Amino acid sequence: MIERRIDALLSAMSIEQKVGQIIQGDIGSTTPEDVAQYHLGSILNGGSSSPGGDEFGPASAWVAAADAYYEASMRPNGDLPRIPVMWGSDAVHGHNNIVGATLFPHNIGLGAARNPALMERIGEVTATEMRVTGLDWTFAPTIAVARDDRWGRTYESFGEDPAIAESYAAALVHGIQGRKGDADWLRGAHIIATAKHFLADGGTSDGRDRGDAKIDEAGLIRLHAPAYVAALGADVQSVMASFSGWNGVKMHGNESLLTGVLKQRWGFDGLVVGDWDGHAKVPGCSPTDCPASIAAGLDLYMGPASWKGLYASTLAAAQSGKLSMARLDDAVRRILRVKLRTGLFEEGKPSARPYAARYELLGAPEHRAVARQAVRESLVLLRNDGVLPLKTDTRILVAGDGADNVAKQSGGWTLTWQGTGTLPGHFPGATSIFAGVRDAVTAGGGTAELSVEGRFTTRPDAAIVVFGEDPYAEFQGDRADLYFDDTRGNLDVMKRLKAAGIPVVAIFLSGRPLWVNRHINAADAFVAAWLPGSEGGGVADVLFGKADFKGKLPFSWPADAKGAPLNVGDPDYKPLYPFGFGLTLTDRKSASRLSEDPGIVVEQPLTGPIFARGRAVGTRLLQIDGANDSPQVISGAADNGAIAVRPVDRDAQEDAREIIWSGRSRGTLIVANPRAADLSRAGPLALTLDLRVDQAPAGPATLELRCGAGCTARLDIAPRLSAIAAKGWQTLSVPLACLSGAQLDKVTAPFALSSGMPMRLTLSSIALTPVKETPCR
Repeated sequence: MIERRIDALLSAMSIEQKVGQIIQGDIGSTTPEDVAQYHLGSILNGGSSSPGGDEFGPASAWVAAADAYYEASMRPNGDLPRIPVMWGSDAVHGHNNIVGATLFPHNIGLGAARNPALMERIGEVTATEMRVTGLDWTFAPTIAVARDDRWGRTYESFGEDPAIAESYAAALVHGIQGRKGDADWLRGAHIIATAKHFLADGGTSDGRDRGDAKIDEAGLIRLHAPAYVAALGADVQSVMASFSGWNGVKMHGNESLLTGVLKQRWGFDGLVVGDWDGHAKVPGCSPTDCPASIAAGLDLYMGPASWKGLYASTLAAAQSGKLSMARLDDAVRRILRVKLRTGLFEEGKPSARPYAARYELLGAPEHRAVARQAVRESLVLLRNDGVLPLKTDTRILVAGDGADNVAKQSGGWTLTWQGTGTLPGHFPGATSIFAGVRDAVTAGGGTAELSVEGRFTTRPDAAIVVFGEDPYAEFQGDRADLYFDDTRGNLDVMKRLKAAGIPVVAIFLSGRPLWVNRHINAADAFVAAWLPGSEGGGVADVLFGKADFKGKLPFSWPADAKGAPLNVGDPDYKPLYPFGFGLTLTDRKSASRLSEDPGIVVEQPLTGPIFARGRAVGTRLLQIDGANDSPQVISGAADNGAIAVRPVDRDAQEDAREIIWSGRSRGTLIVANPRAADLSRAGPLALTLDLRVDQAPAGPATLELRCGAGCTARLDIAPRLSAIAAKGWQTLSVPLACLSGAQLDKVTAPFALSSGMPMRLTLSSIALTPVKETPCR
């Protein structure tokens, strides 16, 4: 029946309409009118996109926008058949784009729970809350198997052992989509699920997001394939191709895996969707032109802002025969098949569909109860010297910067892409960890006092200190090592409380295991809480013995901060706590003191050279990145298409670097700190460059100082570079005060030079030098 309907549709569609169906635009760059004019098959809201550009807008705005896009897609257009548009969204730990929605623990915490039945219920709740806002497709579940914890998406992985993801994949798909054969499969409260990112996104070298997985085929099959087989067994309707590559071949252009394995050998008959301009990294492609990706097996381009150019080039390729009509028809057939299966042709506009606009279901009590259970089961107790469980009829001090901070406990992909820029008011109905503790002790006759700095007037019976990583997402979270940067002084708080004889319970919020030996030593009990989401009451449930600890480590915990891959089964496997470790409340014994040697150099001089003799100085990293790519650490020559770097001689062999910006897309040369540095302690500073400008910039050349997610100070130095072009070796000094918006207390990259236009220069050295305050001109 469905295939006959598809045949009829294909025979009636124009080539322009077919091309439109295989292109997805972001709502930040795509209007309803665009959907009507270009026959776009789907839209998405990226991590920083929302109706009207208001990331904190009401759920009703989402329903209204969904109706507008749908109605545009169904607008009469001559004799062409009307094909409803689909809306996809990254609902990766609940419907995390919507104010007031239920926020579940991120995948790393769910992996600690080891509870597939709970995963199915989480999928059901997420799908229902998405239906409320008129959306019909989630880019979840992520079933990556992270093998290097330095990866910025480690928290999106269920664990280092593929068995966890394999056991969860079907349960989550069933929760989101329902079960094939049931009346509500892809209907009613269910929506379309996506298994991502195919394949081996968690296996890239050095944990580099969007990097390359250098692994043999046997390892690829053993580690990264099982969860996809399970997801396909549960009839997942969408698979997302990975940004990353396998042994040098980008997944968006890997025909042997996308077509040969996924579609032909495994029999997948749904659609393969791309990731954010991921097709642009296929050799010979750009964001606006890539027929090779469709030829390889991609069915739906994700071209967030590039979609219009992509439409034109793909149409031209189809008209010329460069893109075969058979492959185009197959891609459209797969998209139509999913749309027909999910009932889009019959259900009418989003606001008229089941559960639409039932806003009382967003963060409904029964949904929050599921999330609270997930929090309880995700917590891993690493140490308990007898202090847990706490008693509710006592005086409890709650300290640490994460104590009353729902944004921090929820992590990235929370209302905004990076999870930053939110306020407490953006989380109505959510419970911080402090609020959960307060509610528990108040009900038990005790008292709870909040003091981030750990100060008190009346001595408490015990202290709970909540701290950890600040929110991040994707490549912004990539790290050079696993040293926890306690920039907020939580260790000092813990030491001071313990010295006063107050029992200390540490609650560590993180998206991965980190080296925290000093903090474990300073605590009487230590809990890995991961990123629990909106239901902080689940933490209190376990601390006060209402429930026992069930969580087991989904990742091996490192004994040092070096960050080398550490996975169960590896040769010379020596973790601090092994995979699967986790105490219960009956495990009450004193632990031996841990080594406080991280095994790496932590402190670096605040001033002096940061690049010299052709390489970054100390533990800093020399990196390049390009459009739609993550920073790549380089040592010798490198070329990512946007920027090329090669060693050259100035005074000695390879003591300088020639850098060439191609102008094809934006490229950046970066000197990055392995962890944030507080340059505010060094007084006024300037970046002093010893360089030769071989080709003046053809447009803006932006000098940047980076200070964490969402924080970049910039200055266009193209005029200064042009002024010294073709004049041999020169010294250029730029006071940091000239870079507007710099936050010098948390500098992650003291130097980055970025341009999207042709430019060529040779760098001999870069230094941070003290200067007198000077006006910028």
